[in-house]
Amino acid sequence: MSLSDTKPDQPLSSSKLPLKTRISITLLSAMTDACRRDNGTINRRFLKLLDFRSPPSPVSPISGVTSSDVVVDSSRNLWFRIFTPTSTTDKLPVIIFFHGGGFAFLSPDSKAYDAVCRRFSRRVSALVVSVNYRLTPEHRYPSQYDDGFDVLRFLDENTILPESADLTRCFLAGDSAGANLAHQVAVRAGRSEFRNMKLKGLVSIQPFFGGEERTGSELRMPESPIVSTKRTDWLWKVFLPEGSDRDHEASNVSGPNAADISGIEYPKTLVFVAGLDPLQDRQRGYYEWLKRMGKEARLVEYPRTIHAFYVFPELPESSLLFTEVDEFINKECGHAT
Repeated sequence: MSLSDTKPDQPLSSSKLPLKTRISITLLSAMTDACRRDNGTINRRFLKLLDFRSPPSPVSPISGVTSSDVVVDSSRNLWFRIFTPTSTTDKLPVIIFFHGGGFAFLSPDSKAYDAVCRRFSRRVSALVVSVNYRLTPEHRYPSQYDDGFDVLRFLDENTILPESADLTRCFLAGDSAGANLAHQVAVRAGRSEFRNMKLKGLVSIQPFFGGEERTGSELRMPESPIVSTKRTDWLWKVFLPEGSDRDHEASNVSGPNAADISGIEYPKTLVFVAGLDPLQDRQRGYYEWLKRMGKEARLVEYPRTIHAFYVFPELPESSLLFTEVDEFINKECGHAT
């Protein structure tokens, strides 16, 4: 059961989080700050020492899930990791997942995202395709969107997934910048045709959106962990095209330069929002914009948790989110829950 459509009566503090979570987010924030340079570059060599990786496990399951890597285009380091649950032989829905990290950090083999995708695969009983896309600032917009859509084309045109994969039951998913990417890929997919793939839904976990004018939640929480105003401003600056501001349609998707998607096929969308996330007003704005565009969407709010909360299994809201996603995917696949 989720805490939907509920808002706190008074401001909340991330200091109320468990000590383990507070230590983790402090280290994550410090890591990204230490690697970012004022000249708009990232110290990748130093970052590599801090971003611990998990190898694939194609033979020996980990937590009931095997994994393997598939290269799409080695020239741009475009690849994905497939996660397959071992507990079922049934046909499985396919979740195409895009990781967060502000378009600049992390990958499918980062320990946190390897664990998250294993959890999705096991909890939802789905085959998960976790995409490694190019990162900014070395590769600016629209490189990430190009990579994401190219993976859809690759999956549609190649028999590469296990026989258990059912491409007629595909779902896009992502968190933070990955949710932004999933939205843009969904828009491109809605303007395209596929031979085998059918998109049934989109899971948007705390999407990373921005804009020139600060929202109320951004003004209330400028020093929020992980997504402080200073960090997100830097990330937008090195991602968007030179000379663009944060009202670019890639950032402010529901703002003054928003694309008109009313006439395209767009998947049913589940949007997750957290009450300690300064991006929450923009995420609600995205949900409301989808509704105005005539798209089916549902909003789930967890008022007392942070950006990226679901990565931390010790938080109760994390388990609730996986339950919500499981119910959403099963419903859209026509299964009773």
